[in-house]
This record gives sequence, structure tokens and C-alpha cells, in this order.
Amino acid sequence: MKFRLGELFCGPGGIGYAATTAKIANPNYRIVHAWANDYDSDTCSTFVKNIAKKEGTVICEDIRKLDFESLKKISAIDALAFGFPCNDFSVVGKQKGIDGIYGPLYSYAVTALKFFKPVWFVAENVGGIRNANDGKAFSVILNEMYSAGYSVYPHLYKFEEYGLPQARHRIIIVGIRNDQKVVYKVPSTKPYQSKKRTCQEAIENPPITAQIPNHEFTKQSADVIARLKHIKPGENAFTANIPKKYQLNVAGAKISQIYKRLDPTKPAYTITGSGGGGTHVYHWSEDRALTNRERARLQTFPDDFIFIGSKESVRKQIGMAVPVDGARIIFEAILKSFAGIDYVFDSYLLNPLLQTKHIELFNKQNPEQLYFFEEGAVYYDDIRKFI
Repeated sequence: MKFRLGELFCGPGGIGYAATTAKIANPNYRIVHAWANDYDSDTCSTFVKNIAKKEGTVICEDIRKLDFESLKKISAIDALAFGFPCNDFSVVGKQKGIDGIYGPLYSYAVTALKFFKPVWFVAENVGGIRNANDGKAFSVILNEMYSAGYSVYPHLYKFEEYGLPQARHRIIIVGIRNDQKVVYKVPSTKPYQSKKRTCQEAIENPPITAQIPNHEFTKQSADVIARLKHIKPGENAFTANIPKKYQLNVAGAKISQIYKRLDPTKPAYTITGSGGGGTHVYHWSEDRALTNRERARLQTFPDDFIFIGSKESVRKQIGMAVPVDGARIIFEAILKSFAGIDYVFDSYLLNPLLQTKHIELFNKQNPEQLYFFEEGAVYYDDIRKFI
């Protein structure tokens, strides 16, 4: 079966590239690009060049002004993906959640679920979404997805445990429409234990040549170079023994990523879209920040994936993307679920919200380990609760 994928908040294409390159033993089950939307012009240009191949299927528009009817005219869809903005859910912010500026934007994706009624969906956000609004924001979001007619499978994926060269933890929510005889199981990390990669392996193997795009070096100031010389692999500007003249006068930042060098024996720490104030991500031995291509490798983008825009724009695109190899594992698990192909799976870390049919189907498929899921959602007694 060919699933036509629509994307909202598509970013530069971490999810889109992973989806369209996902492959399973049954080649009849695959995912193809239908249309995508984002508000940033460079991001949309990157998506067009690498995934869409033609501009007419990528709509560069603020989602609050987006006309779903116009997307429907481009193509009907069988699946929907959306990495809704994380600004108000991230632990590095104030975690205003659905009370913030960006937090409520998830509701446009829920409206899209009701409008397009895709067979399945994939949603992505930061792990901190579980704590915003004392956990109530996450509950509200899951409730709305469930109420749109889907069994909802949230899980905290630690991508370094799937062999990625970066410690990146993200909540991925898979939804299966309630009329489908399919249940989703979290792909196990066990097959990837022998495939773990360090940041050094990802960056140096194979070597990055001058012909590979997005590999421009950042010119470091004399003070930055002098400071880095006193920082060992894995240390940052506050844990290293740095002469007083090069120390930073910033309170409460002892475990920060400011001027933090990578540890070449481990996966990288989380790559973000920021870059000011010493947050570029720094090489383990050379006195410099990583190039965008090196950052892209840690996000598991292939070298022929070309990012469009200024060096700063590209840095932000790479940082906000979902790592390709991690997303692909999830898409392949979805395809296997629909194709009826067994795969090794892990226990649910977060309780899924299952429609009645899917509870019965899951227990029928797994008689040796019955799960007693509660039908419906967990309600909170506040003004935003669902009934």
C-alpha cells in the first residue's frame, strides 16, 4: 500500500526524508510525499530541493493562515506528520505549554486530523512536553488526538539507544485511526545495541571533503580559541579549569552546553538550532565550532542532502530537525504494522490511549501478556478538560 504523506511544521525534512526512504521487506508498503507546509522560506526551499522536487507541493505559509482546502486540492493524504513547535514545551524555556505563544499551534494539526482523516499520523515534540502546565498540556493534547478518532501511542525515544551518534530524546506520538485493524508497538532498541555510533565516528567516517556542501567553518575569535584550549573533551566553560581572564561570568550554568566540547568516545549531546554565546557545539580536539555539515551528520542527514540559506539559517534548520535515522525506524515500524510483519518491540513507557477495537485486537495478538488498557483518556479537573 502506498501512503501519501502530508506534513505540517515540516521543517527542512528530517521526518519527510525518513518517511520517503523507509523500506521494509514488502516493497508494496511505502510512503510518498504528497504536500508539506512550513512558515520559513529557507526551510521550505530545503524541503523542495531534497524531498518534494517541485515547489507546488510545499506551501510556505503561517499555519494560522493556511487553507486546508488548498492542500486537499494538491493531493488527498493517507498519513499526516507534524513536528509542532516545541518552544513552549522545552525544559530550557519557561514551559508555558498550551498557555504560551507557540503551544496552542498543535491544535491546527488536530483540526487537520479531523479534516483529512488520515489512516495514521506521527507527531513529534521535545521530552519536556510531559511537564508543561504540570503535565496537563500533554494530557490535553493526547485527549484531543484520541477524540479525533485515533488510538494514540506516545513514547519517549532516546535516539542514542537506536544507534544514532547523538543523545537526543523526543516524544513521538503515533496515531492509528480507529477503523484500522492495526496496533502499533514501539520498535525495540535491542537490535541496535551493537550498532551504536560515537560522534567522532559519524563526523570522520567517511571524511568530509571540500566538495560536500554546507561545510563552511566559523571564524573563531582569539578569546574563544584561547578558552577552548583549556577545555577538555566532554567539559564546558564552567567545568573546565580555565584561567580567570577567559572565564564566563554567568551564574547557574554549571551543567550547560556553553563552549562544551564533544566527547569523541560517546554520542554527541543534543544538537540545537542556537549558536550564540558559545552554543555552536565544539569539536573534541580542534579549537573550533562544528560546521553545519558535521552537525548534519550528527542528525544523520546524508551528505547529498543540501540545506538552503545562510550559514545561520542552515544551523537553525539542522538543529530543529528530527534525526533522519531515528524517524526512519519509527516509519518502518508503522509500515511493518500495516503489512503484518512482526518485529521486536519494547514495552510502552507511556500509557497509550486505545480505542476499544484496538484494545481487543492487541490482547488477541498478545494472549501471553494481556494489557488492561483503560479506554479513553485521563482527565484533569481543570478548565481545559475534555468530556
